[in-house]
Amino acid sequence: MTEPLRPFRKLPNVVALGGGHGLAASLSALRRLTDRLTAVVTVADDGGSSGRLRDEFDCLPPGDLRMALAALCGDNHDGRAWADVLQYRFGGEGDLSGHSMGNLLIAGLWQQLGDPVAGLAMVGELLGIRGRVLPMSLSPLTIEADVVGLDPQRPDELATLVGQATVAKTRGGVQQVRLVPGRPTACLDAVGAVREADHVVLGPGSWFTSVIPHLLVPELAEAIIESSAQRILVLNIAPADETAGFSPARHLEALADHAPRLRLDVVLADEQFADSDPHLSAYATSLGARLVVADVAMRDGSPRHDPLRLASAFADVIGL
Repeated sequence: MTEPLRPFRKLPNVVALGGGHGLAASLSALRRLTDRLTAVVTVADDGGSSGRLRDEFDCLPPGDLRMALAALCGDNHDGRAWADVLQYRFGGEGDLSGHSMGNLLIAGLWQQLGDPVAGLAMVGELLGIRGRVLPMSLSPLTIEADVVGLDPQRPDELATLVGQATVAKTRGGVQQVRLVPGRPTACLDAVGAVREADHVVLGPGSWFTSVIPHLLVPELAEAIIESSAQRILVLNIAPADETAGFSPARHLEALADHAPRLRLDVVLADEQFADSDPHLSAYATSLGARLVVADVAMRDGSPRHDPLRLASAFADVIGL
């Protein structure tokens, strides 16, 4: 007698929003759970290679998009090889010094195709990525921040910092961030992906320059707020740079300050960071979320998520 066939279980449809190394960490974990994965990436970077290409060609900054593509590369030899090529950075002191190969490839495809989404899809095909990568907006954006504590003689004086690279490295206390232009148009593909998702993941990453900006794009923020998906917020392993000295609950407070209508379902925190703040569970509850504490940190002591441990935590939260 043959055994009955098990019912087919559809893989979850997951959208992860963020930028830089934080988003790459989420993608490296989530790709182990599903192929139905969309990365929505911030487009406000103005430093390094991305800033130079943005200034020269008036294009989206490609760096964070490149990192997301590399994180989703195919598991075969060709996929990994092309991911290494994408991440290669030129040395020396010439005009190409500091540029990554992937940034140049992406910017060149955008010049040729005139379509950022199509250009990213073409690179995705080259890498055999699991999922897709989209910008949060089709226009490059600028981050402005109101900061206190820059002048030791006037610690309460409010100053304005301009540019993602500047804000991300500030040692002042960031009070609020905004995007310029103030109500940017969202990438419609990204909005559609959020509306169709089963799970939406925010963070980890630079809080004011990679995570919160998604909530400052009106159409995208509305899609996140109205979504029937499970909304999962992943906290960083430890505060750093623009959130130096922040408790875990203060991270949630900053998010709520910028998106008062946002409600969460899960706040996922590393056990050591969570244990440092007795108020975290109560604050998570105030946002509608349950707190999930897990051991998700790298073992080398660096403030990074371990992809395998994070994948295990995501699997528990998603219900796989």
